[in-house]
Parts: sequence; structure tokens; C-alpha cells
Amino acid sequence: MDNRIPSFYGRKSVDRQDSISIDSQLEFCKHELRGESYRAYTDNGYSGKNTDRPKFQELIRDIEHGLIARVVVYKLDRISRSIIDFANMMELFSQYNVEFVSATEKFDTSTPMGRAMLHICIVFAQLERETIQRRVRDAYYSRCQKGFHMSGSAPYGYTLTPTVVDGIHTKMLTPTPIHAERAKLVFEMYAQPHVSFGDIARYFTEHGYDLGKGVVSRCKLSYMLRNPAYAQADLDLYEFFKSQGAAIVNGAEDFTGVNGCFLYQGRDVPGRKAVDLKDQILVVAPHEGLVSSETWLACRKKLLGNTSFSSNKKAKNTWLAGKIKCGTCGHGLCCLHGRTKPYFRCRLHADTKGCEGCGTLRVAEVEEYIFREMRHKMAEFQTLTDGNPYKANPKLTALNVSLAKVEAEIEKLLDTLSGASKTLLAYANVKIEELDGQRQALVKQIADLTAEAVSPEHMERISNHLNDWDNVSFEDRRSVVDGMITVIRATMKNIQIEWKI
Repeated sequence: MDNRIPSFYGRKSVDRQDSISIDSQLEFCKHELRGESYRAYTDNGYSGKNTDRPKFQELIRDIEHGLIARVVVYKLDRISRSIIDFANMMELFSQYNVEFVSATEKFDTSTPMGRAMLHICIVFAQLERETIQRRVRDAYYSRCQKGFHMSGSAPYGYTLTPTVVDGIHTKMLTPTPIHAERAKLVFEMYAQPHVSFGDIARYFTEHGYDLGKGVVSRCKLSYMLRNPAYAQADLDLYEFFKSQGAAIVNGAEDFTGVNGCFLYQGRDVPGRKAVDLKDQILVVAPHEGLVSSETWLACRKKLLGNTSFSSNKKAKNTWLAGKIKCGTCGHGLCCLHGRTKPYFRCRLHADTKGCEGCGTLRVAEVEEYIFREMRHKMAEFQTLTDGNPYKANPKLTALNVSLAKVEAEIEKLLDTLSGASKTLLAYANVKIEELDGQRQALVKQIADLTAEAVSPEHMERISNHLNDWDNVSFEDRRSVVDGMITVIRATMKNIQIEWKI
């Protein structure tokens, strides 16, 4: 006897008035569900360009567990806009004998013609998406070439003010006196041969200065010093960017030594514009530059020789890299080599002394402790779930219980509204809005936990690695930590582990 049930899948990319709601999609699909009980899987705020969607992944897992007989969608592009993803999905459906129905397009996947039409439609769905992407990209580069401020907040030292360029309303960077002077100081200090990021960060911290939100970090300073928005664009700056292979929109005559510049990511250029200038787009901007080209170029050339800057370095000193944070301030811990043994140090403490630090944490001792805790957690997890991570998840269970309670409270309030007075109605409406906010937060947490669920195969690999730890490679050890742990917060007095399982 087939105990599988039909399912409905709905997706909405963004909250737009002209975008069909998930409730409306369900209404279109009810005829195809034939009045049977069904499971609903809905992803709100997710694109169809890939399958990285929590509820879609849950649907796939339920298909693999033999729970689903039929998948019904409002329209083909609700479930996929990618030819490759769609082909893989149809192969999975065929493997588990699952029917696929598009309510508005009337596809029958049991016939060769139906399958052929389905593939043709997915080709056009992908074509439509790529056409829209091309239009957006063309509009972006058209505005870039006119020197428009495209998006994001203003660089430190500036504020955004409305302006009109070529009859189009946009925004322009305007210097803010106090912050502009501090921005100039950053460039003047770093232009000195022996001044480092750390020297600037410590100076600013000691004097109570900041660079916008958050602490003065090396990364923030590096990004700021690379930004040509601060530079007074003259012929020296023009020649520098030309020598680096940048695509310069303006002619040399526009580089008068007054205005700053905007640097945009070039079309189909893989390199990051903060590091590699080849084929990146440089435009003279309408705002005033703060720093002379001589000072800006001195900083930029110093940065070019700074081999320590690399955001994509692979971890090599400890398999806890990226997971372990300072238990005092929350910043990452870096691994340093002392006279005898490697130890962890708080990055914020090292950069600015803005944190008292985590104390003396020997890398080998922390790694041994985390390994023992992972072994213990895995044994506890296997006992609880009998090896099946979908069988029990205490966090997920607790959240579902809380969600059920909130929804019951909402239902109870709704039941009391019939014949209620205006005062009671007003109170109930406020309470329902409050409870609905809690409900949405719980739904999001449940979706996030579901998305992080680890497959039985992955858990088996993790268990095997833990049982043969001495022979496991460095990268596999990192994979084990990533599969089991969200974050580690450590000080000399205490180590807290936030588990994924």
C-alpha cells in the first residue's frame, strides 16, 4: 500500500505587489491536489536561480525518505529557473517515482512529449532570468559611466546629499568636516614608511576616534586606503590607473586635481577591484577629493607591496580557524607562534588593545579539549537519534513546541473577536500583531535549523573521522568541526561551544 501523500511547493522571490503570493499559488494548485491531505513547502524571499532554499531542501529529503507521491506547483519557474537544477530534480523524481504537476501549464511527465515540453519551458524560464540580469547589468554600467553613486553608504568622511546629474536625480558625496579631517589623517599616517595598520588602529582607539560603525580594524583601514573616492584626481592618478590596466571612462583632460573618483567592478572581471585594478572601471566623480594624489598614491603603492594582506588565505595552523572566537569581545582568535608552542590571541586585542584579550590559550590544549567534546557530543547524538539526524533534534523540537503554543494563542484570540467590544478588539489586534511577530521569528529559526540539517551520510563520515582522528587530514578535521560546531567562544577561564547538532 502506498502511504505517500501529495505535496505543494510555493516560492516567492521578494515582497512586491505584482508578485503572486504563496497563498494565491496554493489556490491555483488545489484542484491538482484533488482534495487529498497534503504537505506544503513554502520558501518566501528566495530566488529560483538555485536550490539553496530551506523548504525545497526539506522537500527533497522527504522525497528521498519515501514520503511524497506528487509535487504540485503553480508554475514551473516557482520550483526552478536553472536547466541543470531542473534536470537533476526530474532525475530524482523519476528515481523515486514522484509525479510532477504544474497547475497552470498542464504538464504530464508520464509521456515523452510532456517531458520534452517541460524541458523547453525551463529553457525559456532561464532565458527570461538571464535577459533580466543583462538589462539590470546594462543599466548599472550606463549609470556608472556617468559618475553616479550607485549604492551603499557613503565612505567615512562623507555624507550623501541629493543632486541632479544629466537631468537624473541621484546622490553625491559631501565631506563632513570632523570626519573628513580624520580620514585625511589616516592617509597621512599610512603614507609614512614605517607606520602600519596596527599603529593607526591603536592611535585612533587611544584618542577615542572611530571610522564609522564598529572598531578601527586592519580590514577597514585597508579598504579605506584603497578607495579612490578620497583621491584628488590629477594626471598622476590617471597614469597610475592606466598603468594598472583599469578601464578609464574619462579623458585625461578631466583629471584636474579637484574631484574624487569612483571605482566600479568591471564587466565579467573575476578579480576584486580592491586588489586587482585590471579592467576595473574608473570614473571621475562629481564630489570633492580629500587627499592629494601624491599621498593617495604613496599609500596605494605601499599597499601593493603589503604581501600580508590576503582575505582568501587557507587555514594552516589550526583546524579550529574561523570557528574559534574571543569569549570576551567576540572577535576571531588568530594562531601565533610563541617561543615554545603556538597560542591563540584575540585579533582586536592585537590590533587596537580594544579588548582585554582571552588570556593564554595554547593551541594544542584547546584542540585536544574540542576533540574530546566532539567525541562526547557525537556519542550523545547517536544515542538520541539512533544514527538518524532527522529523527530528533532537541532545538527543532523546542522551537516547534513554541510555535504551536503561539499559533494556539492566536487562534484563541481570534475566536474571542466575534461580538467583542471596540476596546477588546483594539487590545486583541495589538496582541495578535505581537504574537504574529513571535510566530514569524520562530518560523525563521525553524527554517534556518532545517537548512543546517546534516545528512545521515555526512554524520557517518564525521563519526568515522572522529574514530580515526590521528590519521585524518587537516581539511577533513576542519570539515568535522564545520559539520558539528557553529562557533566556539574561548577565554583562559571558560570555553563555550555552540553546537549544530
